[in-house]
Amino acid sequence: MEKKVRVRFAPSPTGGLHLGGVRTALFNYLFAKKHKGTFVLRVEDTDQTRFVAGAEEYIASCLAWCGIHPDESPQVGGEFAPYRQSERKPTYKQYADQLIADGFAYYAFDTPEELDAKRKEIPNFLYGLSSRMSMRNSLTLSEQEVDILLKNNTPHVVRIKMPADEQVSFIDMIRGLVTFETNLVDDKVLLKADGMPTYHLAVVADDKAMEISHIFRGEEWLPSAPVHILLWKYLGWEDEMPNWAHLPLILKPDGNGKLSKRDGDRLGFPVYAQNWTDPKTGDTTKGFKELGFMPEAFVNLLAMLGWNDGTDQELFTMAELIEKFSVERISKAGAKFDFEKAKWYNHEWIKQTDAAGLLDIVKQEFAAKEIILTDDNFALKVIGLIKDRCNLLTDFVAQSEYFFNAPASYDLPAVQSKWTAEKATFFTAYILMLEDGLTALELEDKFKVLAAEHSLKPGELMLPFRIMLVGGKFGPGVFDIAVTLGAENTKSRIIAALTAFE
Repeated sequence: MEKKVRVRFAPSPTGGLHLGGVRTALFNYLFAKKHKGTFVLRVEDTDQTRFVAGAEEYIASCLAWCGIHPDESPQVGGEFAPYRQSERKPTYKQYADQLIADGFAYYAFDTPEELDAKRKEIPNFLYGLSSRMSMRNSLTLSEQEVDILLKNNTPHVVRIKMPADEQVSFIDMIRGLVTFETNLVDDKVLLKADGMPTYHLAVVADDKAMEISHIFRGEEWLPSAPVHILLWKYLGWEDEMPNWAHLPLILKPDGNGKLSKRDGDRLGFPVYAQNWTDPKTGDTTKGFKELGFMPEAFVNLLAMLGWNDGTDQELFTMAELIEKFSVERISKAGAKFDFEKAKWYNHEWIKQTDAAGLLDIVKQEFAAKEIILTDDNFALKVIGLIKDRCNLLTDFVAQSEYFFNAPASYDLPAVQSKWTAEKATFFTAYILMLEDGLTALELEDKFKVLAAEHSLKPGELMLPFRIMLVGGKFGPGVFDIAVTLGAENTKSRIIAALTAFE
């Protein structure tokens, strides 16, 4: 009988949620839903020195915005609760004790000062096979000395004892056979001096306790894989070990190294899902949501960073991603992040979303600029007219504010050098031809006929007309704008502009 699919996303609540983290959550989620399985959110908060207040709530908010909804989590609960590692603290020491009793781990009493001295003495110092017998630990101290130190509550950690001259191999679902030499892996700390487990012990114990079947995590965790595999073996759980998949890195736009927050700051784009405000400094780092990305577009672009369905299709709904997702189509190579391509995804999603689907968020964007849209029917007309011109949701205000407020100023240099009394006379006459119920094409026909009667070229009149209605040289078709504004608004704007153009 095939075991039930259970996957987990296990972030640390230490700050903003990097887009690489969201992609890890997404791939876990897609795999779970594809196989009718369970997606678990587990908060790995064992490192209390790095814990940041509000970060857990922020992570939950980011996932909710993306439409990635955990089946089990600290917020939702579930039969494997608790889902915060800090609340599972009493469960870990027994495993550390078991490993020590079986000879697979040991106590290390080295002080931070002693470790610093070693690092200065030995470049690239690793606490492991080549150095452990020169350190202060239960392998070098007598049993009596160790007992005294433990009874005196001397600060210590528990380290795994990596075996000598062995190979640790496993089948990665993406990379195939992966092999490590144990001599090159250090003796990782499993239990810290404060009694909290490190990631290495906690992740194995929790994955076992929560019956996790498949693990999708970033490529940066590959070096830790031999430690985790040995822990599954040493704790007697080898037959229950999950399947592993190490996802490719998301790279800088030039492909040279992993994309970081610093790169985003330097190149002018976000790397976090949503705005993150550091509670200590008050500094806010901008996210994709606040920049103006639709969650559907953000999820879509993340899915395509390191995966494709084997066709030329680029736009996918969440339902389509779930249907078509397969581990076999995940790339081994890193995926370059291209912000222009990211904006293309957003533009395409805005274009294919109907006006009604955009109304609420567009109203929010206007409200943020202290402009309250009260007429939904009018707003829907405007959205339908200009949405194809918007790359970001934040573009809606700049692209359409003139529909709701008459221009406060005009691009006069674009008009005045070629402005004539004849043109002013033309627009005074055109005002008389405006009436509601006319189509854009009918307005344009009247415009051209009248221009001919005044011996003027329509092309010389179009730009002034646009600037009268909009204030600048932008926007959709000028007659579409006039129809949307209505006859009275169009008349009043022409009259106001004629005075300004003199």
